[in-house]
Amino acid sequence: MPTGSRAAFAEMGTLGVEEEYFVVDDEGQPVAGSDELVYERDPPETLCGNIDHELFKFVIETQTCKMSDPTSAPEEIRRTRETLIDYVAESGYRVATAGLHPTADWRDHEHAEKPRYRSQLDRIQYPQHRNTTAGMHIHVGVDDPDKAMWVANESRWHLPMLLALSANSPYWNGYDTGLASARAKIFEGLPNTGMPTPFDSYDEFERFEEQMTEHGSIEDRGELWFDVRPHSGHGTVEVRVSDAQDRAGIVDALIEYVHALVVDLSERYEDGESGTDVRRELLDENKWRAIRHGHDATFIEPDGSSAVALEDLVVQEMDRLGVAGIGDVLATESGAERQRRIRDERGAAALRDAIVL
Repeated sequence: MPTGSRAAFAEMGTLGVEEEYFVVDDEGQPVAGSDELVYERDPPETLCGNIDHELFKFVIETQTCKMSDPTSAPEEIRRTRETLIDYVAESGYRVATAGLHPTADWRDHEHAEKPRYRSQLDRIQYPQHRNTTAGMHIHVGVDDPDKAMWVANESRWHLPMLLALSANSPYWNGYDTGLASARAKIFEGLPNTGMPTPFDSYDEFERFEEQMTEHGSIEDRGELWFDVRPHSGHGTVEVRVSDAQDRAGIVDALIEYVHALVVDLSERYEDGESGTDVRRELLDENKWRAIRHGHDATFIEPDGSSAVALEDLVVQEMDRLGVAGIGDVLATESGAERQRRIRDERGAAALRDAIVL
């Protein structure tokens, strides 16, 4: 799958979700289980055949079936998770998730043998060797490639808000980083990550994909790991900025928002709306604020004239898009705050257990 195709963009409003998890033992410690779970056993049909592993042998991934009705997402997320819990339990494992496992030291764990990952380790070296991150990726179908590109461009200003709401990785290698989402900063150490610059058209993005492949920067389109991208294989806009979540209610809210955002932006594209002119450096600053402060973040407006608090931005977006879930997320303890509270009050073992599904 070196590159994708314009023809993939054929359906509007479909939904799919990828979630990454940690395989853990009875004490919540990560263990190498992906070989057995992915290659040595057949996953249940209710997982749609979609269970895979990531770079480390203790990280696995599920993909939901494609959903035509976005209101079915909460049921699909829970069904997928419950099936996964039962599936790994048959091998004596449990499953946990967060943006980073709070006590895992990357130097103690095995990398997967998959040739694709071995090639990445050789090519990228240290930044990939330490990449124990786990995220959640939300795909929304868009029925025109140029529309998808415009939507991806316009969605960039909204991504720091999503990251702030989802921030769930204060610890790395057992150390409190002082960040709300250390995952986001660690992942940015890889090439072709972070906030992308806008592309003028889908053709320009496609040429970029081809150039990067042709010159050996990436092996296939999947290695363009930007926070948002038109997925030229699935025909979706893929939003990749969020930390993985142990609480399904937060997943529901983020999915609801991303779907509503992509549909709204698609309608604005069809109405002929011009794009927002915003410097990538400003977007990088806003993302940094989300990484550092989580629910306490403020963001610089696109024109640079003022700053807006996360709370005010959430209220604006709820009113504008008619969604409610992100308000509930903001009103509850953030993932980063919850992890710190549990560790401070009850210790590392309790924290490991708290992120087990």
